[in-house]
Amino acid sequence: MHAMQYEITLPADYDMGIIRERVSTRGHLLDAFPGLGLKAYLIREREDGSPVNQYAPFYLWATPEGMNSFLWGPGFQGIVNDFGRPVVQHWTGVSYEEGPAAASAPRTATRRRTPLGEGVPPGEAVADAVTRHAREARRDGVVASALAVDPRHWELLAFTLWADIDRVGAEAPADEGERFRVLHLSAPGRDGLGAGRRRW
Repeated sequence: MHAMQYEITLPADYDMGIIRERVSTRGHLLDAFPGLGLKAYLIREREDGSPVNQYAPFYLWATPEGMNSFLWGPGFQGIVNDFGRPVVQHWTGVSYEEGPAAASAPRTATRRRTPLGEGVPPGEAVADAVTRHAREARRDGVVASALAVDPRHWELLAFTLWADIDRVGAEAPADEGERFRVLHLSAPGRDGLGAGRRRW
């Protein structure tokens, strides 16, 4: 499993309805994309308290071939044509869990980045994080959650989809991280994301 995200930061006065329309008319195109575990079409808006207007799709790839096919194909080229070529962040997946609200449509997502401390053996740090992640994924309102690591910057990434926006605000810990609204979820390979998730 590979996690991937790019962030397109938009002007403060940008009409986010343009992004909503884009997702409404194009989001379904990846609903059956080979090699894709899931794609969450995410936005943040200043009017909701975000520091920026942003379109920031998040992907979990079941296969590297699927990721490569997307990046070198017409899907990503459409982003490049419309917004310029964004930096594509990617992480190696180490854990994926379905939550108690797995059958619900996600309304919001959270992303938390945590540096791996100096002097801590990476294997120990990741093992501890996987154990903690399995526990956190059992919280009320969790649809699904992934844990990944960036060994270039030694950073852990926890990404969680939530079923109910009110529950996120009430139940998610204060340090849960950045919050996004989910406009659409394409999940053709979601059922296979958990297979072998702890083989690291």
